[in-house]
Amino acid sequence: MTGARERGSAGCGRSGRRVMVTGYGAVTPLGHSVGETWTAMLAGRSGIDTVDAIDVTGLGVRIGGQVRDFTPSRYMPTPVSRRADPYAQYALAAALEACEHAGLVVDERLAPRVAVIIGSGYGPVGSIYRAADTLRDKGPRAISPFAQVTTAMDSAACEISMRLGTQGPSRAQSTACASGADAVGAGMRMISHGDADIVLVGGADACVTAVDLAGSGNARALSRRNDDPTAACRPFDVHRDGFVMSEGAAVMVLEAAEVADGRGATALAELAGYGASSDAHHWTAPHPEGRGACLAVEAALRDAGIAGSEVDYVNAHGTGTQLNDATETAVLRKVLGDRVTRIPVSSTKSMTGHMIGAAGAVELVASIQVLRTGDVPPTINCDEPIAPDINFVPHRAQHHERMQIALSNSFGFGGHNAALVVRAV
Repeated sequence: MTGARERGSAGCGRSGRRVMVTGYGAVTPLGHSVGETWTAMLAGRSGIDTVDAIDVTGLGVRIGGQVRDFTPSRYMPTPVSRRADPYAQYALAAALEACEHAGLVVDERLAPRVAVIIGSGYGPVGSIYRAADTLRDKGPRAISPFAQVTTAMDSAACEISMRLGTQGPSRAQSTACASGADAVGAGMRMISHGDADIVLVGGADACVTAVDLAGSGNARALSRRNDDPTAACRPFDVHRDGFVMSEGAAVMVLEAAEVADGRGATALAELAGYGASSDAHHWTAPHPEGRGACLAVEAALRDAGIAGSEVDYVNAHGTGTQLNDATETAVLRKVLGDRVTRIPVSSTKSMTGHMIGAAGAVELVASIQVLRTGDVPPTINCDEPIAPDINFVPHRAQHHERMQIALSNSFGFGGHNAALVVRAV
């Protein structure tokens, strides 16, 4: 590592404006709120089961992490739920929880300085597939006049902006599995550079579909433990055989520190660092030496002004694939040194499955919860760790004192890498 205060190009640099997280919301296979999701994580409960929302007949993979019993009418009027893809519905529900948690009401004074950035790897794919089926089966006159906007990647951000009345920039971020983390990083930059005072950021995806299960299954990226769904996602376990496709969303409220102070908001954590990079190597496989991942993590630490030896917890990308877990372990050893053998490193994907664009946002929420409580969620199904000297928090949650710095990693198909650093307040 170079000097703690140096800034690298991958970290982009900052103007000095501190960025606080003041609220968050989540919809996941473990629950419809941060509270429900966090309680399930600490209990080591799996949200993975046999997929029953779609016809999985003939598919090689028939398991996934579904959002069950979600009632759109709790969060939005019927006209919105009729037009919005589930990924946008989950994002809107999470945004409403985040605003309530932060005590944020977007009034006419705040509106021009409030932005929205929602990351998604797949976007409204269910709506796209249904529109294509309707065109084939019923003809062009049966296509909804909203189809061209509700099947767009920015539809979740637009629904949130229209519902809350934000008038700052609203946009989508798409970098595969790193989308949620990159959206958070983009929001952080927007505040730190003075382009907004408050940004609602996060990620959402609803890609437990026949097409996506078939495609990722044919790429041999998914676990095929169809007969034992809760044991399917096995990050850092010797017997891992792939990730589990899941769905959900998480949204958080980022604020400039002085703005949060001015309205009396409680800071949950400081978003201290962000780094991003590309592998420039392969569509689905990480660089064998983890070069891109190292660049992103090192940049995030430089951006935060800390050394690897100061990290207290890592929420790993930890997908449960052969290549990712081995590469990420090597990256953590390189960047953190022997610190990696003295701190907890866990993968909450072992319980949620891989929520693609939502993953980085949900995992950052979990990282902040670790800093706030000292409780570390486990990596379930880690029966035989690939690195016995690393504490992957197998099976059961652990409590650790003096948790001050957390690192959250997100590495995606296409070679996208993003890392976030949060600091306790």
